[in-house]
Amino acid sequence: MKRLRTFIALAAVPLFLAACGNLSSSSMSGTSGNSKSGGTQLTGQSSDGDYEGVIKSGHYQTSKSRGVTNSQDSGNTYNLKSFENGMLNVSKKVFSTKKYVFQEGQHLTASTVQNWLDRKSKSNATGLNPTSNGSTSSTGRNPIYIQALEEQDYMTQKNNKLSLGGVTIGIAVNSVDYYKKTQYGATFETKISKAAGEAYAKKAANTVLKRLRKKSALKNVPIVIAIYRQASNDSLVGGDFIAYSNNKAGATSVSSWTALGEKNYVFPVESGESSPNSNDESSFSNFKTEVQNFFPNLSGVTAQAHYNGKSLTGMHVNIQTQFYSQTEIISFTQYLQTAAQKYLPSGVPIDITVSSTDGVQSFLNRTTGSKKFTSHVFNSY
Repeated sequence: MKRLRTFIALAAVPLFLAACGNLSSSSMSGTSGNSKSGGTQLTGQSSDGDYEGVIKSGHYQTSKSRGVTNSQDSGNTYNLKSFENGMLNVSKKVFSTKKYVFQEGQHLTASTVQNWLDRKSKSNATGLNPTSNGSTSSTGRNPIYIQALEEQDYMTQKNNKLSLGGVTIGIAVNSVDYYKKTQYGATFETKISKAAGEAYAKKAANTVLKRLRKKSALKNVPIVIAIYRQASNDSLVGGDFIAYSNNKAGATSVSSWTALGEKNYVFPVESGESSPNSNDESSFSNFKTEVQNFFPNLSGVTAQAHYNGKSLTGMHVNIQTQFYSQTEIISFTQYLQTAAQKYLPSGVPIDITVSSTDGVQSFLNRTTGSKKFTSHVFNSY
């Protein structure tokens, strides 16, 4: 029986939309160069750093396989957020937002991805994960290396028509494979080193590239393959992209890889660790202190900080509250706009989510290059 499941990660939506820009200011009318040919429109572009999206017959083009993943005992929702947003950032290195339009993956179906993510076996010759060797020992078994596979399409526009200009494939590999020896038994772990996971993913990438080239629509377009290392289930941050390959049109094997110096850190930094920049840690620590002094009945103030080498490239702040009064939420959000601008690092995109056990209460966001934060308080009725 396949150890696979498909799920909809609603928690990832705010971060994904933030990564794509302020969609509320995007044009949906098909004007300003947007294409209406064949019932196709573009969402519009809020800034040069964001991709426009594709709308067909009045509907956004959703992915045919998004969310298909090998099942784990619990899971880390931060992984999916970091995986999808990171794929966009890798794609921008190859597919310029000024020349390409983003479209959710349309060429890999859910059933295809499910088969690829399963173990290779007599009944599933296309499985990318190794055949089970029958062992249940944490060090003796063949682990599940590849946890997820995602497709993103990049379109070009000419004479009011869109055509496929390139594809990005993300391959997510586990740092820990969680498994059970019996159906309802305890959960065990097989740890996978970064070197072993990366080597396995690079080998699988060649297989994936060859398979994609067999599809007529993908024979002669550039295909970017990016490798992502998942964080463990108990991590407070998502994983990291470690390498990508830009494969020219027609190429059937990966010729070279470009290493990525990206890494996520949790603030406050865990004991025994340190971030690449102590000033960023101090800035967040001061922000946290001010926030907790303003409203002492908070359950926690944490952040996921994303670095490229030693440079901070973005931050996601999560604040858990214990209060429910609408007036308190409004006042707190207003205060956060001032405190975040004063204390948090400048020059990088930052979003802040305020939530309780009842759900999200307010959301604040600052895009790259902006000084002030915008905010929205969600009504309780």
